Amino acid sequence: MALDAALSELSTVLGDRLSRSKSDLDAHGASETYFPSAPPDAVAYPESTAEVSRILSVCNAHGVPVIAYGAGTSLEGHTSAVRGGVTLDFSRMDRLMTVHQGDMDAVVQPGITREALNRELRATGLFFSVDPGANASVGGMAATRASGTTTVRYGTMRDNVLGLEVVLADGRVIRTGTRARKSSSGYDLTGLFIGSEGTLGVITEATLRLHGQPEAVSSGICAFQSMSEAVEAVVAVIQMGLPMARIEFLDAEAVRAVNAHSGTNVPETPHLFVEFHGSEAGVAEDAARFGEIVADFGASGVEVATKPEDRTALWTMRHHVYWACLGLKPGATAVVTDVCVPISNLAQAVEETQADIAASIIDGPILGHVGDGNFHAILLVDPSQPAELDAAKALAARMNERALALGGTVTGEHGIGIGKRAYMEAQHGDAWDVMTDIKRTLDPNGILNPGKLIRP
Repeated sequence: MALDAALSELSTVLGDRLSRSKSDLDAHGASETYFPSAPPDAVAYPESTAEVSRILSVCNAHGVPVIAYGAGTSLEGHTSAVRGGVTLDFSRMDRLMTVHQGDMDAVVQPGITREALNRELRATGLFFSVDPGANASVGGMAATRASGTTTVRYGTMRDNVLGLEVVLADGRVIRTGTRARKSSSGYDLTGLFIGSEGTLGVITEATLRLHGQPEAVSSGICAFQSMSEAVEAVVAVIQMGLPMARIEFLDAEAVRAVNAHSGTNVPETPHLFVEFHGSEAGVAEDAARFGEIVADFGASGVEVATKPEDRTALWTMRHHVYWACLGLKPGATAVVTDVCVPISNLAQAVEETQADIAASIIDGPILGHVGDGNFHAILLVDPSQPAELDAAKALAARMNERALALGGTVTGEHGIGIGKRAYMEAQHGDAWDVMTDIKRTLDPNGILNPGKLIRP
């Protein structure tokens, strides 16, 4: 059997770093959300690019699927081994290899998490800016073109990855990009692999753009009586060109969840969370101007946090919203979906989504990185009630269709994986076939993360 032959060959390379224990397989087949478990046949723990190259060469020769795995925080079933095969767990390739302080960049292995990276960068005066909330691995963040709370100022992974080392399906190792800040040399292969969700190659190294740690940071929170006022305030702040580092939105239901989860006593109405980076004077001026703008939209209870511990508490609340929302319905799982629309259409998209949820049989808190038009719904379902899952999927479908009708995308940051593949043709048309052609060229045997992203 091809699988047995491949695993026998790999065991001579990896030894006990090739696991077939049930606990390992189950852990790597689980999903953060509602997708059923889909474990691989084996889990490999490589320690070098050379080992990754060897693993891919062997698996390609035997037609065995390979799924790259970072921290397992993806939400659309990206790491589910839907056709079995070998999962590559990069937890042992997690080093910060080089920091070039003068050039403000760093070279890292794919398994390092964003929090670990920033801990190691503290003494340099630099930081890595992309913050999707979860403590994701850099390799996974690149593969899904991650973004998050700081995108409004610092950009997504697309803007913060200068180059990659990638192992192709046949075991070849290539490098894309350089440490130079621009190039007009050939195709942008870095951009091709960022967001490819492990379907075109396996990332084994990334060169990242870093940013200077700001002199001063000020965070704040303010309440609104309605979602429409809060969203309209965001649009006004963006259009005024106020240089925010973060601007986040939670609806009343999400705030209720946070209060129950964190023991806080925030008024259970829609809220904006905001942060400014810069000089002491600049941050103070920006925060004051923000207060003036949002007051015109009925904002109240504006609270400012400048002490590190207060800011940490504020953003910890925001980052734990998913788990807080699950607590609203003990035993629930969730269909966690995101869309992104042009800023001018954000209020309409959010209000119509809220109305759809209110008319359904399930609860669904709404939150988002609204500074870039991206928002999420956490649609809570009882896994033993098929009707609830059907209702959640119908709500997600309406969100996707609405986003496309408003000139947006079916996902701003979660990616496609399994969950959103059905909408690729509607968004991309014939371009989806071009993506499939690229996949066939780079992975003719279809071993890299099969069942995801491209046309079946």
